Amino acid sequence: MKRTLAALTLLVAIFTGAHAQMDMEQHITWKFSTNNLEDGKVEIICEASIDDGWHVYSSELPENTAVPTSIEVEESEAYSILDGITEEPKPTAHFDETFGAELKWFDKKVTFKKVVQLKQEGDVIIKGYIESMICNDETCMPPEMVDFELTVNTAAPIAEQVTDSKSADESEEEESYWGIFFLAFGGGLAALLTPCVFPMIPMTVSFFTKTSATKAAGIRNGILYGLSIIVIYLLLGVVVSFFFGASALNQLSTNVWFNLFFFLLLVVFAASFFGAFEIVMPSSWVNFTTKNEDKGGFLGIFFMAFTLALVSFSCTGPIVGALLVNAARGGLVGPIVGMLGFSSALALPFAFFAAFPGYLNSLPKSGGWLNSVKVILGFLELAFAFKFLSIADMTMGWHILEREVFIAIWIAIFGAMGFYLLGKLRLPHDSPMEYIPVSRFLMGLLVLSFTIYMIPGLWGAPVNLISGFPPPKNYAESPFGVGDQTPVQGIVSSNDNHGGMPEGMHYGPQGIPAFKDYDLALAYSKKVNKPLLLDFTGLGCTNCRKMEDKVWSNESIKAMLANDYILVSLYVDDRKKLDEPYVSEITGKKIRTVGQKWAEFQMERYQQQGQPYYVIIDEDEKTLNTPVAYDPDIKKYKNWLLDGLEQYKSR
Repeated sequence: MKRTLAALTLLVAIFTGAHAQMDMEQHITWKFSTNNLEDGKVEIICEASIDDGWHVYSSELPENTAVPTSIEVEESEAYSILDGITEEPKPTAHFDETFGAELKWFDKKVTFKKVVQLKQEGDVIIKGYIESMICNDETCMPPEMVDFELTVNTAAPIAEQVTDSKSADESEEEESYWGIFFLAFGGGLAALLTPCVFPMIPMTVSFFTKTSATKAAGIRNGILYGLSIIVIYLLLGVVVSFFFGASALNQLSTNVWFNLFFFLLLVVFAASFFGAFEIVMPSSWVNFTTKNEDKGGFLGIFFMAFTLALVSFSCTGPIVGALLVNAARGGLVGPIVGMLGFSSALALPFAFFAAFPGYLNSLPKSGGWLNSVKVILGFLELAFAFKFLSIADMTMGWHILEREVFIAIWIAIFGAMGFYLLGKLRLPHDSPMEYIPVSRFLMGLLVLSFTIYMIPGLWGAPVNLISGFPPPKNYAESPFGVGDQTPVQGIVSSNDNHGGMPEGMHYGPQGIPAFKDYDLALAYSKKVNKPLLLDFTGLGCTNCRKMEDKVWSNESIKAMLANDYILVSLYVDDRKKLDEPYVSEITGKKIRTVGQKWAEFQMERYQQQGQPYYVIIDEDEKTLNTPVAYDPDIKKYKNWLLDGLEQYKSR
């Protein structure tokens, strides 16, 4: 009966203009097509057009954040389904402080594709849906599942659909590649300061200037030497891209086994920098390149550069490995751009000092400080290694490296680095020091200050300087602080379950007891005679988290929500499947998940789609005052809650 009344309400809204407003709030339209590939494969193409100011999320997002875009294809005997979304353009990456993670999304236009393998010839019907979630800077729409039904004729291949989705991302890709280049360039500068490379600069440049007939020849040979270094490392980037391919490289950020491999790799590299062992190339390789240096001309210079790359591998290898891991996130071109940046920094001093040998005298002398550079790089590699382990841990839900453990490990690593810089720790290849240079002393103080800054993070402090590295706050041993002491008690009556929570209630945001089921909450409201606060929210709703963190954290508001109201948090992006899917009487769409159920409930009752959205009702489901949306003004929200209580008491 209630659904029929809601349907009649919306029919009336058509004539009043309200329904037109709801249509305008879709903000995204989908166009579906197919493209026949080789070997009986068919590509499903889902093209989205997105309103200005809105964005749709990528198919790869960290857990417990927004809802990723996914293409689901119904099973059929006519075809087999290949796993995953096979292709999407490069998304824009934005760090979201609320979730403590990097989220990727698209705006304007984007095309997602998925491939199925046909098992029979003739006309084949492919059914399925695409699930997506769109947001702007203030609100998010509930996740939407849009159905498609496509007919494929294998006898007549369909022309490939041309879209302009890549053009919308060209500038973003260029910006990303510049970021990779400069990061790698910094890695190359760091490699110059290692004991395997730095002493080679005066030795190599002096060789060119002494063996060259003229100054111009010395400059030319030095430049050729630098270019050879760049070519060698560029070839390494090409090899990595060729063997892995673009699709595999794009999976590095989320693939569990890749992240575990890189964690172990960086730990090994760090141990090498600490002096446990040296990573060296086979001596036969070095001997081969050394012998070919005598050939003369460009070939001889090239083999000299190759010899440098092999001999210095114990110092440059760990840096190159870490850079390739990061650069590989840039897809097929990323490793090539990364190695261009690294080799350019490495080659620059050789070409410069060959052209201006007089500046060689200004270089500091080799000594123990070079080994100190290696050790500091080892500390940094060890710290970054745990980021890869954290990604694998969160992806699999192991809960081995939760937020407190991660921060504790970083405190230990950077604390040890600080004591090392102050001369309190010595490693195998360190030279004795009579005194600590002022620059090293100041750096040690800076690192120890950073270490002390992280300590409150063990008790739930935000530690924004390292946001994005540790797991988010909800992935922690004690989300409510040390001892897992929930901040709000009080609501639970001693008459309910002998002091325990009533059925269906749990500790929600800010430790406030809440329901996730509307019917259970309504029944409890009638039992205890308290109004309900409907909280239409989402797991991936940034502004919902902001309201919870900035407004609900206020002690007076928290107390009202816990003691004067029955809080009902209805997550419109809850992807738990319903036992029995049904077709909406309002939209005609199939409702498959719990989140879709609450999104439809919000639209039916209140003609609203955005979150957060707050409604105060009594036990007879009557709205007591005007519902509100996102507004982080604590005073206004408190007055709204007080007005709701007053309306409830004056019925």
